[in-house]
Amino acid sequence: MELLEGEVHAGPPADGAHAEIVSELCGQIHDHQEDPLLRTYTGVGLVLSGLTADGLSMPGRAIPDLVIAPKGSFADELEFHDPAPVLLVAEVTSRSTGANDRGKKIRGYARAGIPVYLLIDREADQAVLFTGPVGEEYRRKESYKLSETVPLPAPLGFELDTGAF
Repeated sequence: MELLEGEVHAGPPADGAHAEIVSELCGQIHDHQEDPLLRTYTGVGLVLSGLTADGLSMPGRAIPDLVIAPKGSFADELEFHDPAPVLLVAEVTSRSTGANDRGKKIRGYARAGIPVYLLIDREADQAVLFTGPVGEEYRRKESYKLSETVPLPAPLGFELDTGAF
């Protein structure tokens, strides 16, 4: 279960195509990863609390499809973790999660200061790279068709092949 902008969200398990895309993402990151201290995680809960544009406290808890962070960042027994060490989160849309992935999670990840949010939007047939969080939004948003390569910023620094999705 996730808590997004004060609302509890629970949905069915993702479909097989969703799992294949997450697996492909993990594989490509592993194949191109040059920093031995970075790890790719799935199923990690993150605390997304932060302030809204109006200065109100906004509670949040999310479980991204994929998280990249330094080794040992989640070596405790907490269910939801401080997002400070997170370098990138990725979400792959599903029918039941797409609206949140395109809205509430953008704001939540930005509020949490997560530097890069990669959204694989299956319904729109595109990958969207959000970078430079400021408040509840990201300064930059770059969209790519799911047949193009996506230039991932440092410390990943490689071209993600979305044609494999």
